[in-house]
Amino acid sequence: MKEAPEPRSGPTLTPTAQVSIVVIAFNDAAHVGAAVRSALAQGDVVGEVIAVNDASTDGTGAALDDLARTAPRLRVIHRTDNSGGCGTPRNDGLRAATGRFVMFLDSDDVLPEGAVRALLDAALRQDAPVVAGACVRRELPAGRDVPWQPALYREAAVHGSPEAAPELVRDTLCVNRLYDREFLDAHDIRFPEGRFTYEDFVFTARVLAAAPRIATIPDRVYIWHVRRSAAKQSISLDRKDVANWQARIEAHRTSVRIFRDAGRKELAHAADTKFLDHDLRMYVRELHTRGADYRAEWWRLTRDYLAGFDEADVAAARAPARWIARVVLASPAPRDLARLTQLAARPGRLLPPYASEDGRPVWSRELPGVELDALTTGPADQLPVTIDAAPVITAAHGLLRLRVHELYGRLAAAGPVSIDIEPSRRRDERPGPVSTTALTPAGAGWTAEVRLDLAALAGQGGGRAAGPEPWDLMARVNCADGTTLRASLRAVGPGLRRRVLPSRRHGLLLVQPYATTGGALALRLASGPRSVWRIAARRLRR
Repeated sequence: MKEAPEPRSGPTLTPTAQVSIVVIAFNDAAHVGAAVRSALAQGDVVGEVIAVNDASTDGTGAALDDLARTAPRLRVIHRTDNSGGCGTPRNDGLRAATGRFVMFLDSDDVLPEGAVRALLDAALRQDAPVVAGACVRRELPAGRDVPWQPALYREAAVHGSPEAAPELVRDTLCVNRLYDREFLDAHDIRFPEGRFTYEDFVFTARVLAAAPRIATIPDRVYIWHVRRSAAKQSISLDRKDVANWQARIEAHRTSVRIFRDAGRKELAHAADTKFLDHDLRMYVRELHTRGADYRAEWWRLTRDYLAGFDEADVAAARAPARWIARVVLASPAPRDLARLTQLAARPGRLLPPYASEDGRPVWSRELPGVELDALTTGPADQLPVTIDAAPVITAAHGLLRLRVHELYGRLAAAGPVSIDIEPSRRRDERPGPVSTTALTPAGAGWTAEVRLDLAALAGQGGGRAAGPEPWDLMARVNCADGTTLRASLRAVGPGLRRRVLPSRRHGLLLVQPYATTGGALALRLASGPRSVWRIAARRLRR
């Protein structure tokens, strides 16, 4: 029998002020103030903000104390020893909380206006001990917002238990949710203590394993800041050491064990499938950027771990992910990394050569046991088609030389006739002018040349002179039978280099075609002599 939780002392909460927000911080004096202020700005629904300083050695503690002098709702807890992780300070804040509900916030993130009220209204209206809302990853300094697990938050919903919506396991964040404290206490749900990476995986699994009634809302409730150029990377971005992958495996293994111990077999199955669809693809996409020692150890760890997966879990994953898993399981050493990297991209691209065994599409002649199931039977518009794009940038124009590869006869059956190139500005997904041209049959595929209006793209840069604007390029293949396939372009050829061009419209244009981490072709554009020279000067100073 669990002991009743001890009564908490703290400020008296009004019927309106029912939420405690726990902010954790370690050596983040530059950002913690913005996080705390965003929590305090949520209005009278927030009775208290508890900031836990995890023994910082910079000015974080002093910054929090200064804020507390003018913010009565802010309480600061100073830990004397650094915990080495995020779980212990969150648990400290949870123990100190007095609100009926609690929410968590990291020191380098912020809550958007109205987030807590939207979550609280849903919790009270639906009598749900857990409410989750939409989160965006904001890429800084560009300010581009990328929705996190958007399919889960397109519309409001109420689930009697997580097993009614097993896809909820795909959202492993703990911060975009409001929790009833009595629910957490009744099930003894806490974060792993100490130096445990990806502690939110385990906490979220414990929440879902307790089978609460869960409400989801489409409102944006959390802004997750992604600072890729920061001197010290966050845990989710610091993936250069294979120990990060090992920690992710351990967090996932622990989560699945929690589900199985609770008898939640369907959630365990969904978690394993999510691991393949999301985690595995993300790390494979970066393998080509790692050294030989990393690749060898990563392959060994992954192969050993995947060997314990049920075939049903592998089969339930999306086609690119299950093919990748089967290649790793079939080979004792790293192989075909270029093809795997491209297949792991979103959307995935299956590069030639295209091998067959007894009429079945297979990964290669060397691995005939890895069948590429669904290639000959799945919808044509979901094929992992490869479109090579070689940029040719001259003073007159930008040109893309394209080659669409045939894929086991599926494209020929659809009859490709034309291709559209659709640019979109990365920071806000604003579309640029679409370029269309006819496709010409050529060997085992089709070719085309497409002109890009670089001056028009640069003119949509929004007047930002701090740096070149990244533009993503997507292709849409239009077929005679009405099928349309959307795919990113695979960057090939010698034209992936920076050029400074004269422009009648802008004076000067800086154009840089480049390959993204996943191998897709993208462009960086800057216009005007001042912008171009500022970028050149900054480059020289480096």
